[in-house]
Amino acid sequence: MNPIRVGAVSYLNTKPLVYGLEEHADEIDLCFDLPSRLADRLNSGDLDIALIPSIEAVANPDYTILSDACIGCRGAVWSVKLLSRVPAREIKTLSLDEGSRTSRILCRIILSQQFGVTPELTQLSMADSWHDVATDAVVIIGDRAMTIDPPEFPFVWDLGEAWNNWTQLPFVFALWAARSDNDLRQHFDRLGWILSRARDRGIKNIKEIAKASATHYGLTESVCRNYLSDNLNFQLGDAEKQGLAAYFRYAADLNVIAPNLQLQFHDCQTA
Repeated sequence: MNPIRVGAVSYLNTKPLVYGLEEHADEIDLCFDLPSRLADRLNSGDLDIALIPSIEAVANPDYTILSDACIGCRGAVWSVKLLSRVPAREIKTLSLDEGSRTSRILCRIILSQQFGVTPELTQLSMADSWHDVATDAVVIIGDRAMTIDPPEFPFVWDLGEAWNNWTQLPFVFALWAARSDNDLRQHFDRLGWILSRARDRGIKNIKEIAKASATHYGLTESVCRNYLSDNLNFQLGDAEKQGLAAYFRYAADLNVIAPNLQLQFHDCQTA
């Protein structure tokens, strides 16, 4: 077959999920981009499989979740943050990271459900600095959320931790989704195995990943290693699916997605 076009997130948190995928270059043509852009490229047909925001994975009935590998957390995630100049109940304007879709909805859910706040929304481009936003608060994700020192924002929330404290459930930010193309479906078993195996190997080699990545991301090797091993969860299990179901219910309450949507899984229902 021709190489399958696969898109992965261009953040440190994805390194364990793509570990060793270069060994499958004859089967997979791998590229990297922002989560939101990967979702657009999968939707347009520019990609066959992509690691996309979970909100996008459920919103399109033509998508199949191909692997039990994911990007999630069971507490503080460190790389998804809400920064605010005012207490949560006083937030009237909010800037949202361009790279985020799942996290921006997560923030809106928490502000609405816990604080009764529905702020006016503005997009923060990847080309713009979060330091310069004029809004009361800003959501930032990924690598630029990991090295912040925001004296102008005295209130800082880790959104993974906020969700877990509130619901007592894990949170899943991104999933491997595939287009339900008939020609592609015949390779789902093989591709799902490749992606899950890459995750398993990546988890076993987090020390190596941290050593190779730390300098590039401006982190110490130990901080990088702790982030990948302690803050992140890469396994989509039953508790994660419960967390996703709760998230989708709250998102439907915001009219972001239709009610009662469910993910479509390929052979990883019992992960």
